[in-house]
Amino acid sequence: MPIQFVLLPLFVQVALTFGLMLWMAFSRAGALKRRETTLADTALGQSNWPPRVQQVSNCYQNQFQLPVLFYVLTILSIITRHADFLFVVMAWLFVLSRFVHAFIHTGSNYVRHRFNAFALGAVILLAMWIIFALRILLGLP
Repeated sequence: MPIQFVLLPLFVQVALTFGLMLWMAFSRAGALKRRETTLADTALGQSNWPPRVQQVSNCYQNQFQLPVLFYVLTILSIITRHADFLFVVMAWLFVLSRFVHAFIHTGSNYVRHRFNAFALGAVILLAMWIIFALRILLGLP
């Protein structure tokens, strides 16, 4: 599998993270400019940001949970030459689930739907790890 195909889902996930970071930064700057809060009020915690700003911030922070395991798995799959077509398809499904999760998280924030998107991504990532581990431990291609 060409390295570009393997890395493209990872690059898209990274782009999502940076996009959310920029959105969060602009949202925070806007809230400060509109005097909805002050830097002093937010210095020790995020709970003093306006709800919409906090919603985007929470979504950004969430990109450093499950996706970290995705990044590690992608790197390990490349190093061990176990990144095949199945890996790439599952990687795209995982990244798609992260976009759906982020869309819900920063939109309606309906917890049941957000959880379903999160759980789907978690199950896909778990399956990716199980397949990878079995291939490594059993010496499968």
